[in-house]
Amino acid sequence: MQYLYYIQQALVWIITIYWLYQLVISMCSFIKLKDKPKVIDKKHKFVAIIPAHNEESVIKNLLESLNNQNYPKDLYDIYVIADNCTDDTEKIAKEQGAKVFVRKEKDKAKQTKGFALQLFLNKILEDKKMDYDAFCVFDADNIVDENFLKAMNSHLCQGEDVVQGYRDIKNPTDSWISAGYAIFYWTMNRFYHLARYNAGLSPLINGTGFMVKFDCIKNTGWNTNTLTEDIEFSLKRIIQGNKLGWATDAIVYDEQPVKFKPSWSQRSRWTIGHLQCLQEYTKDLAKSAIEKKTLMNFDGLLYIVGTAPMFVITILLLLSNAVVYLGQQMTTTAFIMNILRYVIPTFIIPIFTAIAIMIIDKKPILKMWKGLIMYPVFLGSWLVINFKCLFKRDTTWDKIEHNRDVKIEDTKDV
Repeated sequence: MQYLYYIQQALVWIITIYWLYQLVISMCSFIKLKDKPKVIDKKHKFVAIIPAHNEESVIKNLLESLNNQNYPKDLYDIYVIADNCTDDTEKIAKEQGAKVFVRKEKDKAKQTKGFALQLFLNKILEDKKMDYDAFCVFDADNIVDENFLKAMNSHLCQGEDVVQGYRDIKNPTDSWISAGYAIFYWTMNRFYHLARYNAGLSPLINGTGFMVKFDCIKNTGWNTNTLTEDIEFSLKRIIQGNKLGWATDAIVYDEQPVKFKPSWSQRSRWTIGHLQCLQEYTKDLAKSAIEKKTLMNFDGLLYIVGTAPMFVITILLLLSNAVVYLGQQMTTTAFIMNILRYVIPTFIIPIFTAIAIMIIDKKPILKMWKGLIMYPVFLGSWLVINFKCLFKRDTTWDKIEHNRDVKIEDTKDV
């Protein structure tokens, strides 16, 4: 039992140091920075890219919000990747003035957003007459704030070449599931992305509403292979020693599942993608952290280590506590206290953290009461998903149905 005690203490210290570090970095979200000086004064030319598979119910609202950008109309084009569509997505896109790139892919393993982007972007790069400075990626269910491109142009002028916009939710009060997503993203926006941007570290691309300067991919193309192409691209940038930017004023609203089954499927895909990135890039992240000796590279390594490895360490620690207790080497009171040390930070404190963030960022607390009450269940189900994906990994892409008819002006009432 003595050896088990030493192992327990080592695991406790690993977890404690990891979360203390995260807490310190999170506090940087309250730092107010001056605007970065411009390195160039220019209105850049953008291409907005929308991968879409059978999105006739929602894509019109997105295209309307993009057509109404507070940015010169001749300085951005809108492309819809009609990805194996069998509905009126292509027709609606053309009616709204978007250009359409039709993709037919029979290989189910490649029927993903990442491969669709790869094909389209590499095709643009082959065009010698291509005159776009940067591209922005949106999901078909999004709606976009009118100042999105204007904000991204400012960041380009400040010398930032990969920037994630503020990912908000267009249906946060539909159900406790969509509310759980909203609380999660609001927390990540402030305590992960903004905090790291303020601290001089690197945020991450987060699925949709991001901008990339074409110079970043001219030599390599868009080359991702995992189910989380956003995280993969981010980690590859960090390995190279390049920071990503963050734009609180470039807002994109995303539709989230309202039922448990599609939410389970979506979060399983994300978890598997993280596991793929863990397997593929941990070694390179560690090597980069050692060679470059920067906190940014070390923080990137901690991000991927903080996924499955930290989850496994926590499970091992809980199991070791149970073994010691069953071996009658620990009192019932001590055992319960040890369990509470993990239950409270994992399930209870996030509720109060969410309330604090909603107050600071002026989010609708009263309308979110179901989500706040059920947030521990949302987080708990994610832990179950993580555990399941350690042993069973289905890499097929299951489409999440989108049907919420929300226009950009409707977000003001949420």
